[in-house]
Amino acid sequence: MLKKQIKNGNLLLLMLLIAFSYSYSNAQSKTNETTKISTRPFGDGVRHWYNIKDKNNIVDPVADQPRYDESDYTKIADNMLLFQRDNGGWPKNYDMRAILTPEQVNKVVNTKNMLHTTFDNATTYTHIYYLAQVYTATKIEKYKDAFLRGMDFVLKAQYTNGGWPQYYPLEKNYSRHITFNDGAYMGIMDVLQQIMDNNPDFSFVDTDLKAKVTKAYTKGLECILKMQIVNQGKLTAWCQQHDEVDLSPAWARAFEPPSISNGESAPVVLFLMAIDNPNKEIINSIQSAVKWFEDSKIYNTRIESFEIEPFESKFTTVRRDRRVVIDSTAPPIWTRYYELETSKPLFSDRNSKYLYALDEVSVERRNGYAWYTYAPQQVLEKYTEWQKKWAPTNNVLEP
Repeated sequence: MLKKQIKNGNLLLLMLLIAFSYSYSNAQSKTNETTKISTRPFGDGVRHWYNIKDKNNIVDPVADQPRYDESDYTKIADNMLLFQRDNGGWPKNYDMRAILTPEQVNKVVNTKNMLHTTFDNATTYTHIYYLAQVYTATKIEKYKDAFLRGMDFVLKAQYTNGGWPQYYPLEKNYSRHITFNDGAYMGIMDVLQQIMDNNPDFSFVDTDLKAKVTKAYTKGLECILKMQIVNQGKLTAWCQQHDEVDLSPAWARAFEPPSISNGESAPVVLFLMAIDNPNKEIINSIQSAVKWFEDSKIYNTRIESFEIEPFESKFTTVRRDRRVVIDSTAPPIWTRYYELETSKPLFSDRNSKYLYALDEVSVERRNGYAWYTYAPQQVLEKYTEWQKKWAPTNNVLEP
C-alpha cells in the first residue's frame, strides 16, 4: 500500500512538473512573441538604403522587401551577425529587419573581409547596443561574442587624443576627421556611459572590459572639451568634424564647411549637462555653449516644404523644395552652420562655395539636407534647472 502511494505520489509530481514545464515554456513563447527591442536607432541607415541610390551598396533592396517584426529580435540580431565584418565593425545604410533573399545573403557574406566599416549614420555603436540587449534577453553566446568584437573595434578606432574617426580603419579622405556628424561621436560616448553606469543590458560586461571602457570615455570627454571652438575670442560650440591632429574645425563633404555647427553641438551640450558633479571646465563649456545658442537665435523665420515637379538627380528622385518664410509667430530657429569669424548663417553646395541664403543652394541640396535646426532649443529648455543646480550664481541667459 505504501509503495503504491509513493508510486502515485511520484506520478503526481511528474504530472505537476510536466504541467509547470508546459506552462513556463508557453509563457516564454508568449514573451518572445510580444517582447520587442527597438530598431528605431537604425532609422537613418534604413532610410538611406530604401531611398538613396548608392552604387557602393553591397546589396540593394528588392521590390516590396519583406521585413521582420521587432519581436523577431533574434532574427534581426542574426542579420547583424551576417553584416558584421571580420574586424568587428559594420558597413552603413542597410535594414537589419530586412528578410534577405539567398542572393542578398551570399553577397553580404562575400564582403566579410572588407575593411570599409564606420560609425556614420548610426552604425556600429547601435549594433553593439542591440546585440547586448539580445544577449541579455536570450543568453545565446554568439550575440555576446559579436558584441565583444564590436566593442574591441570601438576601442581600437579611438585616436590617442580621445576622438573617433568616421571610418575605421582610417581612409584617405575627410572620414579621418573626428566626427560629430549624424551622432557618431556622441553615440559612441552614450554606449560607453551606459556600460559605466551599470545599465542592466550590459551586466555581463566583465571588470577588465569595463576598465577599458572607462578609460576610453575619459579620453573622449577630454577631447570634446578641447575641440570647443573659440570664435572672436569667445568659447562657442563645435563643428561637425574636427581635424584629427590639431582638433580645428575641418571640411567634410563638399557642402559641409568648417563652421560652428549648432545641429551637432546641441547633443554634445545635452550630454555634458547630464554629467553629475561637473568640474569647472565642464561647467564653463556648457555656459559658453548656452550663451552661443542664445545669441545665435534667428527670429520670425520658418522653413516651408512644398511639392515640385519631380526630377532625377544623381542620388535620388527630388519631389519637394524648401523656402524661408517670414513669420512673426514662428519660434526661434537656428541655421545648421555659422561662419567662423563672422558668425553669419552659412550654407554651401556640392561645389563647396560659401553661400549666405537658403535660396542660393541648389534644389537638390536645398531639399536633401537639414540646413535649419531647432535642436538648441532643447538645451535652452533644460538650462534653468541645470544652472540652478550647478552654477547658481551665474545665469548666462540673464541680461
